[in-house]
Amino acid sequence: MRFCLTIRGRVQGVFFRKYVKEIAEEFGIRGFVQNLPDGSVYCEAQGEKNQVELFMDYCGEGPPMAKVTSVEVETKDPLAFTVFEIRK
Repeated sequence: MRFCLTIRGRVQGVFFRKYVKEIAEEFGIRGFVQNLPDGSVYCEAQGEKNQVELFMDYCGEGPPMAKVTSVEVETKDPLAFTVFEIRK
């Protein structure tokens, strides 16, 4: 299962994508994270169910300077991700 997250709040300009990538790599998550033009962050994540759940919990918190106000989660069919990357 692939989890698609839209994370809103103060999530750009606070190293959110860098921290998400570090957590994803720690948990063995594959996918990507990117900033969106509306100021939110979009992320797609695949991995072991319990690891993805922990990862999504982290996305709801973010790094110290972030202030997450909401996380929307949608599930989709898996894709062939092999790594976790930051996209522009």
